[in-house]
Amino acid sequence: MNGILRLVIENPLDTAIRPVLSVVVPTFNERDNVIKLFEKLKATLEGIAWEVLYVDDNSPDGTWEVVRDLARRDGRVRCIRRIGRRGLSGACIEGILASCAPYAAVMDADLQHDDTQLPRMLSLLQSGTAELVVGSRYTAGGSAESFNKQRASASAFATELAKRVLRVEIADPMSGFFMIRRDRFEQLAPQLSIQGFKILLDIIATARGSLKTLEIPYRFGSRLHGESKLDPMVALDFLGLVLAKITNDAVSLRFLMFAMVGGTGLFVHLGTLFVALRFFDLPFGKAQAAGALVAMTTNFILNNFLTYRDQRLKGFAILRGLAAFYPTCGVGLFANIGVAFSIYEQEPIWWLAGATGALIGVASNYALSGLFVWRRR
Repeated sequence: MNGILRLVIENPLDTAIRPVLSVVVPTFNERDNVIKLFEKLKATLEGIAWEVLYVDDNSPDGTWEVVRDLARRDGRVRCIRRIGRRGLSGACIEGILASCAPYAAVMDADLQHDDTQLPRMLSLLQSGTAELVVGSRYTAGGSAESFNKQRASASAFATELAKRVLRVEIADPMSGFFMIRRDRFEQLAPQLSIQGFKILLDIIATARGSLKTLEIPYRFGSRLHGESKLDPMVALDFLGLVLAKITNDAVSLRFLMFAMVGGTGLFVHLGTLFVALRFFDLPFGKAQAAGALVAMTTNFILNNFLTYRDQRLKGFAILRGLAAFYPTCGVGLFANIGVAFSIYEQEPIWWLAGATGALIGVASNYALSGLFVWRRR
């Protein structure tokens, strides 16, 4: 009797909860597209055990509500609603790690990626022909005709830069449409950046040639509903990712952006100091304090908008964060001065002491800001 009961319980698990393919779809304000995409996947993947994970960044348009309703009607649909964090790369990483299948595909919700290529991609992985299959717009038979001139030029520049600087050899490392063996992805996941939009480039650069990769052509379609999520900040994310990979991930993308913002603070400080001395005739001490206060304030605003935009503070939390940022910068300043003096006493090389102190100050501010200002809640 127990044996019979065990069979009745286990058989559904073998067939219904063990998909062969997990399709990961990052979403933000895509409520008009998610059901259409699901219907397309049903038709394309007929005969294949599959699931789709919509990873939603708490969309204001209620995308996650549409997905939850869809999940109640079909067990192949899953919803991961992320609160307090944003970004396509992070969403893809969370989605793949939460998936159940041995193979995971990543595609956009905007219907621009060709879902009919999924069975072919899966077949190439299952046969061992590849460990990563990339849907390519730039191999023979592929196209990106829907791109306007500006986006086409930006894509071409980014692709060429990735190939030359990171020694990436595939034709379309900027593609957002790919499928990978989940076990291979898990090996690389701890080294991937959760920021930015170019998860495929990060995977390939991190693998350093160890992934058996194959490209297949597809035609990049036009968006049907909603707006593109690409903005000027994507360019910063991309450049930061390239710099991080050049340094063998010795420094993170977020740290690089934090340091770049800190560099702008120096010019703000000096500009404020000049204005305070020249036009307001303040004593140097007060002018210096004004320069520091203005620089810290602008650094906070830029870091909140750029460096930590996936954890961006809003409303009253901005004032609370700014109040915590001021003493955090003070600690970094003391660390800067202390290290600089220590080095200068041992080796009186002013630029070495100054640069080392500044680096320690930035590292201290970065660490403390992550703990006390933009900590995850």
